[in-house]
Amino acid sequence: MKRFDRKIILEDGSEYLGYGFGSEEDRVCEIVFNTSMAGYQEIVSDPSYTDQMIVMTYPLIGNYGVTDEDYECKSLSSGALVVHDYNDMPSNFRYTKTLSELLQENHIPGISGVDTRKLTRSIRDFGSRRALITDSSVTIEEGLRRIVSTPIPHDAVPRVSCKKRWYSRTSNPRFNVVAVDCGIKLNIIRCLNRLGCNVTIVPYDTTAEEIEFMKPDGIFLSNGPGDPEDVTPVIQMVRQLRGRYPIFGICLGHQIISLAYGAKTYKLKFGHRGGNHPVKRLADGKIEITSQNHSYAVAADSVAGTGLEITHMNLLDNTVEGVACRRDKVFSVQYHPESAPGPQDSSYLFDQFIELMTEGKEHA
Repeated sequence: MKRFDRKIILEDGSEYLGYGFGSEEDRVCEIVFNTSMAGYQEIVSDPSYTDQMIVMTYPLIGNYGVTDEDYECKSLSSGALVVHDYNDMPSNFRYTKTLSELLQENHIPGISGVDTRKLTRSIRDFGSRRALITDSSVTIEEGLRRIVSTPIPHDAVPRVSCKKRWYSRTSNPRFNVVAVDCGIKLNIIRCLNRLGCNVTIVPYDTTAEEIEFMKPDGIFLSNGPGDPEDVTPVIQMVRQLRGRYPIFGICLGHQIISLAYGAKTYKLKFGHRGGNHPVKRLADGKIEITSQNHSYAVAADSVAGTGLEITHMNLLDNTVEGVACRRDKVFSVQYHPESAPGPQDSSYLFDQFIELMTEGKEHA
C-alpha cells in the first residue's frame, strides 16, 4: 500500500492523513466543506474561497479534468483542496489539463485519500476551524504552533479585486452596468452581457464620485471572500449612491447592502456551500433550489427599522437569504442565481435588475 505523504492538522489537535497532489506547499487555512456533486473547477477558481481549505463531500473529483471555458476567475486564490478519491486521468473531450496541474500552477496544495465523511461531520458538529496542510512527518505539536502563529487575514477583498477597471461589452447593448469587484465570478458578467448589458468592472475601493462619472444605468455588487465588515469602502459607497441608481448585490454584495442600511452580520457555524439549499421566496411562497458559498449571514432581527425588508429565507436554518428596499430600487440575495454548474431556479433576479434599470431610463 502506498505510504501517506501529506496530512491535515486541525486546530483542535485532530489530524487526517492522505496523499498529496497539486502543489506541495504548506498552508494554514480556514477549513470548510462543499456539498456540490460537480463543478470542482468553478469552485477552486471562485475568489470567495480565498484562504479556505475546501473539503469536497462528493467522493470522485478530477474525473473530467479542467477546461479553458469554465473558470470563474483566471487568478486562483483558494487555500487548499481536500478530496476522498482524486482521478488524474480525466475522460472528457473538452479538457485541457488535469486538476492537479491547475492546482500546481496556482500554488494550491491538494490532498486525497482522506476520510471526507468523518472530516465533514467534524466541521458540521464543531464548526469551521483553522487547519494546516503539510507533510506527513510534521508533528501535531509543530502543526498547532504554526496554526497559532499564523495571523488571520483581513485583506482578502483587496487581494482578489481587480487593480484597475476593465470592460466586458456585448453586441447591441441596452444598459451600462458598473460592477464593483470584491471577487467577482466571471459567470455573473456573462449573465449581464447576455441580457444586453455592457459591464464596467471596477476595483472594490472605487469611490461614489468615480462611479457617478461613469453614468451607469445600474450598479452591481459582487460576491467575494472574508468578513463583510472589512469592506468599508463599498459599504460607504452604497450609503452615498442608494436611491440614485438601481443596485443589485449577490453574496458578499448582499451582506454589504445590509450593513450599509444598518443591519448586522454574523459568522455562521460552518457556512453554506453547495448547490442544494432550499430557499423560500416570501412574496409568493415559491421554493428555489439554490447554489451558495458564504460564511457570514445577515441577522434577521437587525433588519427591522433599516428600510430593508426580508424577501427570502433559508429553509434549512431560517437565515436571511434576500433583502430589498423598494423605495431605493435596491435588492440582494445571499445565494448565487448565476451558478454554473448549478440550479437555474433564480435566474429571474437578473431580469428583475433589468426591469429596474428600464424603469430608471423611462423616468430619466
